[in-house]
Amino acid sequence: MLRVIRRLFLALTLTFSVTWAFAEGSSLLNVSYDVARDFYKDYNPMFQKHWKTLSGESIELKQSHAGSSKQVRAVADGLEADVVTMNQASDVDFLAEKGLVAKDYAKKFPNNASPYTSTMVFIVRKGNPKGLKDWNDLVKPGVQVILPHPKNTGNGRYTYLAAWGYALSQAGANDRAAQDFVARLLKNVPLFAAGGRDATTTFMQRKIGDVLISFESEAELIAREFGKGEFEVVYPSLSILTEFPVAIIDKVVDKKGTRKAAQAYLDFLWSPVGQENAAQNYLRPRNQEILKKYAAQFPPIKTFSVDEVFGGWARAYPTHFRDGGTFDQIYQQK
Repeated sequence: MLRVIRRLFLALTLTFSVTWAFAEGSSLLNVSYDVARDFYKDYNPMFQKHWKTLSGESIELKQSHAGSSKQVRAVADGLEADVVTMNQASDVDFLAEKGLVAKDYAKKFPNNASPYTSTMVFIVRKGNPKGLKDWNDLVKPGVQVILPHPKNTGNGRYTYLAAWGYALSQAGANDRAAQDFVARLLKNVPLFAAGGRDATTTFMQRKIGDVLISFESEAELIAREFGKGEFEVVYPSLSILTEFPVAIIDKVVDKKGTRKAAQAYLDFLWSPVGQENAAQNYLRPRNQEILKKYAAQFPPIKTFSVDEVFGGWARAYPTHFRDGGTFDQIYQQK
């Protein structure tokens, strides 16, 4: 009798375990940066349909959005993300250093694991009353610049590096001149927003500032929410190429049994459907045919990469954004 009871208990335990594993495996959490909400709001239903066709199963997709560095710290502290979709390699590198992401994550997907690109542009008020056309206009007295905090957000870091790279491009410039230029720009920042969307709210709703610096894609999101007649987009003479690396959180997907779904979720970003969604959300797709199809909404702009000017994020991040780096040196003098 005791043996029968033990067998029944074992059978119930196994049944419970399988049911629990299936429930865990039926959902994914994507931890992403602040202004990616609308992109994944459109993308997730597309993937759910694809996954149903591929596997015959339904899947629940959950999102988490905030400043990029805040997000990766949350993942490092235990937030069980299946995947991360960030806006700079340094944040994913941080997770790789913690052993949560494969050190060669950039080789796991095409294009250094960045399915689309963007750049930093100026969003100014209707009529561009301050006549802001290039980076040198942003350091003039009386100009207020709105951007997220460069220590905590990819948006803010890209803006900082874009200004630094522009300064280096000027005749006779060196790192000292670039630092002085960025210091003058930061003196014109009345406050640092917590993230990209908070910066947009500060500029559009609170009416603070003369110019918002943000991703090219953010301009279309602003148009959807506030109307195209409320602002203008200015493309500077030179800006930075922004990339958006993605990665699987190995320990989480192995624990939950979601690796196959997580891999498919990120792979689908490179599919024609995923690339169309990128273009429709004003992110520049990697697929050249689709990029050409949407050429009218992506004006040509001269850009440089973090690798080209700063030697990659592995050098740029500690030099500029770690405690005691050039940002801190500048900010202490602000």
